[in-house]
Amino acid sequence: MKFDELDQKMRLYETAHDLVVLPEMYMVARIDGRGFTRLTKETHAFEAPFDERFRDYMIATTQHLMNCGFHVVYGYTQSDEISLLFDFNEAAFSRKLRKYHSILAGEASAKFSMLLGSVATFDCRISQFPHERLVVDYFRWRNEDAYRNALEAHCYWRLRKDGYSRNEAAQRLSGASAADKNELLFSYGLNFNDLPQWQKRGTGIYWAEVEKEGFNVKTQEAVTVKRRQLYSNTELPMKDAYSEFVQQFVPKTAL
Repeated sequence: MKFDELDQKMRLYETAHDLVVLPEMYMVARIDGRGFTRLTKETHAFEAPFDERFRDYMIATTQHLMNCGFHVVYGYTQSDEISLLFDFNEAAFSRKLRKYHSILAGEASAKFSMLLGSVATFDCRISQFPHERLVVDYFRWRNEDAYRNALEAHCYWRLRKDGYSRNEAAQRLSGASAADKNELLFSYGLNFNDLPQWQKRGTGIYWAEVEKEGFNVKTQEAVTVKRRQLYSNTELPMKDAYSEFVQQFVPKTAL
């Protein structure tokens, strides 16, 4: 069998189950760390429950994904996860899901591993939404999840630092309401509302124009120029205000 014939035959098997995102569907990728609880608490001694160095690694990884060949209009990261909103007209790799899954997971794993200095891996999934409201709801969901996880984490680690075992701390929090957890933190002299916003609501990353001082070599004069660069917002709003904030990044229609 000639190579061309063999190549054509084998490619049928390789691409037989290719799935693509249909036109006029919004794409959102979620990239999650694999085994990060052990990685951050046992392999590497990150501060619990939150560590600024880990946060900065996740922000840098998100920024890398927004610069790796796809047109991403908004990025969001909390804990060990990243969410990316693609431009409505994104058509890279003919919108083949296997390409997005493999490239984004690979790029995230490579970037974070370089920052960390050891192997870290991520997986990836793509959500497809037929209208804007669902896109906003998705990011609202992750924002609320960040709040819920932060409250749980602060309570858990307060108990652990107070001598509770893993099982004892988990049992102490089992079935506890948000009000109960806030009261628990108050008993340790901690007001959850006073904690940094990035811990409770995550970080939003988006393109913004900033003014910078430059120098015109022809006129030999200082000039102010505008540059488009990624901006990391660690003071995100909450609830309905966050939904309105996200809305500005959701493309309205196709070209």
